[in-house]
Order: sequence, then C-alpha cells, then structure tokens
Amino acid sequence: MNTVISKDGTRLAYDKSGQGPALILVGGAFSYRKFPGMTKLAAQLSERFTVFNYDRRGRGDSEDKQPYAIAREIEDLRALIDEAGGSAHVWGLSSGAVLALKAAASGANITKLALHEPPFVVDASGHQPPRELLRHVTALIADNRRAEAVNYFMTKGMGAPSFVVLMMRLMPGAWSSLMAVAHTLPYDAALLDVYMSGQPLPADQWSGVRMPALVLEGTESPVSLRRAAQALAQVLPRAQLVSKKGLGHTKQLQAKRIAAELSAFLLDGK
Repeated sequence: MNTVISKDGTRLAYDKSGQGPALILVGGAFSYRKFPGMTKLAAQLSERFTVFNYDRRGRGDSEDKQPYAIAREIEDLRALIDEAGGSAHVWGLSSGAVLALKAAASGANITKLALHEPPFVVDASGHQPPRELLRHVTALIADNRRAEAVNYFMTKGMGAPSFVVLMMRLMPGAWSSLMAVAHTLPYDAALLDVYMSGQPLPADQWSGVRMPALVLEGTESPVSLRRAAQALAQVLPRAQLVSKKGLGHTKQLQAKRIAAELSAFLLDGK
C-alpha cells in the first residue's frame, strides 16, 4: 500500500502496479480499491499501464477529513495525478465517472478520460430518484442507520429491486463490504444531486472537457444508464461511445472486456 496527501491534509491509500502510461481508477458508490472487480481490472490493465487504484476518501485505508465537499474529492484526484507524474489517463465508474468528469472540467491534467456508465437521469419517463435523496441519505448516516441508508440508496436512489438488497443481506461478506463504506453514500449522492431530475445534460457545463473521452455502456444495462451514456457522449466535445455486451456495471465487472476497450482507446495515438 502507498499513500499520498491531498491538499486538505487527507491521507489517501493507493496500490500501484504495472508499467507504461499512468492510469488512475476512480471507483463508484460502494467501491474501494480492494473491491474484487477493481483489483481484477487493475491486474488486467497493469499489463500495459502503470495503474493507480486508490481508495476515495472515507473508504478502505484512506482518511476522511471533514467537512466533505466535492471540491475536496477533486483535489484528491489531482493529488493522485501529481503522484503519477503530473498527468495521467483517468477511468471513472458510475459516480466515480462523475467525479472524473468534474475534475476534467476543473482543469485537472487528464490526458484521456474514460467514463463508465455515469448514473445520470436524463429521461423523465424512467426511474427518478426522490428529490430528497441527498438530504435523506445524509440524515440516515448522521443517525448511524447504515443499513437503512444502503437500502434507501440502492432502491430509491439507484432503482434496484428490493429483492436485490435482500439477497445482499443474505451474503455476509458482500453485505459487510457495503456497510463498511455506507457512510460515504452522501458523497456519491452529492456528486449526482443536480443530474437526477430527468432533464437533458447541460452541454455548456462540459464544453471545457476537450481531451479525448471514451464513454462506455453495456447493452445489458438498465435503459436509464444507457440513455445517460449516450447523452453524455453527445455533449462532450471529443467523445466516442462504445456500446457492447459485458460492459455493464450493475452486476459483476467484466474486467477483461473493460480492459480491452480501455487499452484500445488509451493506446490509440489520436
């Protein structure tokens, strides 16, 4: 395990593996660097890249200095980029894709940007999280009602069927992993807060994201995630959309397939 200090003094843990261009992995809600899907993806990518797989603040071995702010998480990612040599490719998954996108828009020195199924809600006809998602999940965590927060975020926030949460509770290892990072759910909710109303994405907000970008979506994914990926690819200045079976993230990450698409994009000279 390695560590780096963010601008506000937060110590962030990361694993470094492989050789080649620097690539930083940014996990989504419930994800952390030791999450099986993340470790498998890092192993696949380390054959061609120097991979930085880190714990976002509050997760795994990273500290969690308060108060939380999205700007602090952007500073965290910038600290990893500096640690990688001052510039890096960045892949973000789900809410981690939103964080990576915000960092790119803020001027972070990202060479190429890969955004994997950001959970925007761009169509009012599908599932829409409650407007009080951020407020309510924050209140549940403040009251130490972690199990309720996990259930609420997964079902009301992400639209997962209730039986999925029940099945997770019956798997002690999986449930304990979710509970271990439940206190960071308000952070993910904050990242998504203004993009969940079913309205079109604000194109002008991302006009400064001019590095080459890849948007990934799985053909097996829920329609809301697919629409979000397609909408994002349309508003980013230099984005390409890749839509293939096996690229979804709502079940088990298909590390080999994801790594193949990332490698093709990141190693392309364009």
